[in-house]
Amino acid sequence: MWLPSELVAFAQVVELGSFTAAARAVGVPKVAVSRAVQSLEKRVGTRLLTRTTRRVALTDAGRALLPLAARIATETAAARRIMAPLTEDRRTLRVLADPAYGRLLLSPLLPRFMERYPDIPLEVEMAQTLPEEPGDHWDVLFQNGPPQREGLVGTPLGRPLVILCATPAYLRAHPPVTQPADLAQHAVLVPGQLVTELRLHRGRTQAQIAFTPRLVVTDPAVVHAATAAGAGIGVVPEFLCRIGLSMNKLERVLPDWQVADLLDLHAVSDLRRAGLPTVKALVEFFVANMVPVLGRG
Repeated sequence: MWLPSELVAFAQVVELGSFTAAARAVGVPKVAVSRAVQSLEKRVGTRLLTRTTRRVALTDAGRALLPLAARIATETAAARRIMAPLTEDRRTLRVLADPAYGRLLLSPLLPRFMERYPDIPLEVEMAQTLPEEPGDHWDVLFQNGPPQREGLVGTPLGRPLVILCATPAYLRAHPPVTQPADLAQHAVLVPGQLVTELRLHRGRTQAQIAFTPRLVVTDPAVVHAATAAGAGIGVVPEFLCRIGLSMNKLERVLPDWQVADLLDLHAVSDLRRAGLPTVKALVEFFVANMVPVLGRG
């Protein structure tokens, strides 16, 4: 029986040009590679390589066998890549997060996760650009919106309520806001990318208001800070405003109206790794501890 490991060793020696380099690439002693090639030659019944002190060269038999051995080596490497993420002996759990909401929502949760799971090391990166496809350099994405590509699975974490609010001082100093169209007369502060219209709804009634925002910031915490400083009417996730509203430092604007959903937070993982105990532990922890904070799912 010809052994795939021997064919792989033979292909590595030819590709890398020496037994030493092949042994280093495979991660075994040089003698193990040499014995594997010798064993393969015995099985084949002829020499596959000619060896000198400086180089190895293919014989005619080796040249004929090489394409098949190289194919097996390629398939073996592909199998290792596929299976590596599924082995639990590995490593740190790698989390990539949208910095705007990752910083706000993950920061208070990560110490609690670490306390509950002391044996799971974490590596967390607030990434300006999140990957859209499966990859080997991350385990869980924390992002706004469900995954759009095959091979990814998303777990909904919540659709936070987004409200309009302002300081009492700002509202006293500016024209009253009694209907959505009045917002066009005000400094409106919005999170995310440039927005030129705002969609509101009250039950089944909808309103769409065109306006020029006074401030656009990708970080909702900055919008909240500007709102709390009296700079205008903020379009802000409700969970950021709870303390200010409870202390009467902020007031709801158009409290009967809601901003059409701008947020749909998900924990996204590679389908190949979604069943790993460490990944499941983190996602289930997010669901159990984040959804109550967001107020609605």
